[in-house]
Amino acid sequence: MELRWSKNALKDIEYWKKTDSTKVKRIKELINNIVDSPYEGIGKPEPLRFEWTGYWSRRINSEHRLIYKYNEQYIEIVSCRYHYGK
Repeated sequence: MELRWSKNALKDIEYWKKTDSTKVKRIKELINNIVDSPYEGIGKPEPLRFEWTGYWSRRINSEHRLIYKYNEQYIEIVSCRYHYGK
């Protein structure tokens, strides 16, 4: 399964690598779970609506979300910091 990162998501993960390794560990855990079960599992997966239709979110913690899109060829990580692009 190919993993694609948006420019924004790459900035987010670099931020976490510098500031909070527990967030990086949680993000990796969420991504591994997405590979096994894209729409169920840990982090309370939720389909997004409106301009985010087709994307899903999972909770990193109470403040931050992992936003992704899944298809048979790849997982696209759009964001992994803040809550829906705030």
